Order: sequence, then structure tokens, then C-alpha cells
Amino acid sequence: MEQMSLFDDNRITYDPLASRLRPSGLDEFVGQKHLIGEGKVLRRLIDQDMVSSMIFWGPPGVGKTTLARIIARKTKAEFIDFSAVTSGIKEIKEVMNQAESARQMGMKTIVFVDEIHRFNKAQQDAFLPFVEKGSIILIGATTENPSFEINAALLSRCKVFVLQALTTDDVAQLLRHALSSPTGFGRQKIVISDDMIEMIAAFANGDGRTALNTLEMTVLNGEIQPDGTTVITKEILEQCTSKKSLLYDKKGEEHYNLISALHKSMRNTDPDAAVYWLSRMLEAGEDPLYVARRLVRFASEDVGIADSNALVVAVAAYQACHFNGMPECSVNLAQAVVYLSMAPKSNALYAAYENCKEDAVKMLAEPVPLQIRNAPTRLMEDLHYGEGYIYAHNTEEKVTAMRCLPDSLKDKRYYVPTGEGKEAEVKEKLDRILKWKREQENKKRQGNKESKEE
Repeated sequence: MEQMSLFDDNRITYDPLASRLRPSGLDEFVGQKHLIGEGKVLRRLIDQDMVSSMIFWGPPGVGKTTLARIIARKTKAEFIDFSAVTSGIKEIKEVMNQAESARQMGMKTIVFVDEIHRFNKAQQDAFLPFVEKGSIILIGATTENPSFEINAALLSRCKVFVLQALTTDDVAQLLRHALSSPTGFGRQKIVISDDMIEMIAAFANGDGRTALNTLEMTVLNGEIQPDGTTVITKEILEQCTSKKSLLYDKKGEEHYNLISALHKSMRNTDPDAAVYWLSRMLEAGEDPLYVARRLVRFASEDVGIADSNALVVAVAAYQACHFNGMPECSVNLAQAVVYLSMAPKSNALYAAYENCKEDAVKMLAEPVPLQIRNAPTRLMEDLHYGEGYIYAHNTEEKVTAMRCLPDSLKDKRYYVPTGEGKEAEVKEKLDRILKWKREQENKKRQGNKESKEE
């Protein structure tokens, strides 16, 4: 007989907060309204117990495993939870054979595989014949792009549902539920300000599990008052997150103030201020990929053709953030910020698109000129598609006077290059081309006039 420890009969199993608060139904689920909102496809499939093989793809902490467990509760099928980390081909085949036996007896089997991208090709191939025969309904969860990580044959038999990072409001809702729920901290008196809840929500960066784990750590480290109340201070929160968090309000005003300061400092060719605002954001816990995306936008909006290499630098910085993560990628972002600050500035591309957008919306039904339409069929040729088209490479100038805008917009200018940086060369070239096209138009007009007179 196994000898028991003195502590065994008093032993308490402690589940993490995120595990205790895992919702049991779709009505309790937070986020992913594009998939499980009323009337949405996945919601209907789950409610009707009609799920087919599918892949849940999304970042960590957004509810992939939770959705699978909700399906497990709703379905009448046998539900098998499988881990890609601990299972090999032998275990897969054993489960698949059991599922095939169940199918022959008229029973469905749903197999959930967490982190399915960790399976190698041979392991994934072991599922394929059973998915094809209908022995199992496969539900996989992955944080990696299924196009690259899941075998094409298996992927083609699964519907991919993309789960999105939770919004700050979604995460704040989770946190408030954790503070009020009896399975969370509802039985304790916790004093925590709305600002700090918003700070945790922002720090979690769309990951519900991270948010709940952070809240749990702050509560466990909170200051306990004589009456049993646990008080959470900003200092405790900063220690638990290992960094000073941005003071987001409910509208995220400070978040947008800081990114605005960075953007406008770069626009004003002030690298010192730009690097300062960059460091303020990163050290406060801002997602470096968010900053990198804004730099990519800036490279085209505020620099553009004046220095086309700016976009290359910004995109490279974004990729470096993916490779390195914080804190290593901070210097990659600093390099991009200084480069963009010192680059010649032009908003000609931004102005071109904004000016064009209004016309495009108003004239959505404007037909494409016949001469630049494609004519792959005889009928299209008979309708004069492509008639008058001139292949620019066959001309000496490598450009033609052929009109490509609709007639109603024939003289419209959207892109007006500046004289800044490399864009000065573009401006000079475009001015020459436009002048040449006007001359060709005048010659054509004069020729038509003379033909009529004859």
C-alpha cells in the first residue's frame, strides 16, 4: 500500500485564474464576434452541432482552445483532446483506429489538436486518410500561418477560421469579469483603479491569458489592509509587468498622443525628439510591431519618392521586430526612426491618393477606355476592346500619347511631385513626358483638322 504524506489529505489543487475563468458557452466568450456573433457561420455550426474539420489560426490567448472546449461540451460526438507536443505517430494511429471503429458503429469523433503546427509532415499525414474517410472531424489550433505549416492535402480538407487579437476593450471586459466572478476574485475585496485595469489590458497586447495572469500576479502581490482588502498600487503593477505601463485612458488618448509625437517629430526632421518618443513608447510596453507599422506608413506618406529607400528601411525594421522582439529590436526601430527623420520629405503620394479617392468613389461606374481593355476573345475584339492600344516598348520613346484615364478625367493631375530629394528627378522626367504628350495631342489634332479640310 502506498504511504501517504502527512499533507495529502489537506492538499489543495490550485488552478490558474485563466483556467478557472474559461467560459463554458459561447454567450460567455469574449471577442471574435466576426466568427461567433449571432448569425455568424461558426456560431451556427457550433449551435447546430454541425462542425466539420477546421483550423483555428490566431495569436496566443485569443480563445482557440476555449472554442474547442465549448464545441466539446456542445457536441454529441466523442471528443478527443490531443497535444502536438506529447503525441507521436503511434498515439495518432491508435486514436485514429478507435475513431474508425466508432464510425462503423455510427458515432462521430472530434479530435482537437492544440499547436498542430508542431506536428511534422509524417505526423500530419497520419491524420489525412481518416479525415478523408470521415472517421474523424479534425480541429487544429495554431499560432502559425497554416499555409506554411499545415500540409496542403490536409489543409484543403479543413476550413480555416482566423481569430483576431482581442481589443483593449475585450481584455478590460475579461479583467472586470475576473474581479467580480466567484470563480475569480469575486469573493475578495480588491481595490484597483480603472486606469490600472486599462494599463493591464494595454500591456497584454490582445492576449487574454497574459492579461489574466498579470492581474493574478498583481492581486497576489497587492497590499493587504487590516480589514482584508487587497489594494493594487501603480508601483505593484509596474513591478509585476517589469516595466512602466502607458497611462492609457478609456479612449487610448495617451497612446495616440505618443505616436503622434513620434510621427510629427520625424516629419519635422528632429531625430532626437523622434528617438525620445520612440523610447517612451517601447519602455512603456508598446507593441514594437505597432510602431513598425506606423513607420511603414510614414515612409510612403511623408517621404515617398523623395527617398524610395525609406520604405525598404521601414519594412526591414518591421521584419527585424518579428525576428528579434523586444528589447533587441529597439535599436532596429531607432535606426529606422533616425533614417526617416533625416530623409527628404514629400507628401506627394499621400496627396495623390487622397485627391484621387474622391473621384474614384464618385465615378465607380466610369467605364475603362476601350484602348486599354484586354481582348482575350473574338467577341471582345468585335466590340473594339483593345482597339488603338499601343505597346509602349515598341516605341522609340518607350511612352505613347495614348489616354489611360476616362475621357471625363482626361486632363486631371493627381500625382504632383515635389522638388525634394530623388523626387526632383521624377518631377523633371514627368514634366518632359507631359509636355511631349501635349505636343503629340496637338499634332494629332492638327492632322485631323487638315484631313477634314481636304
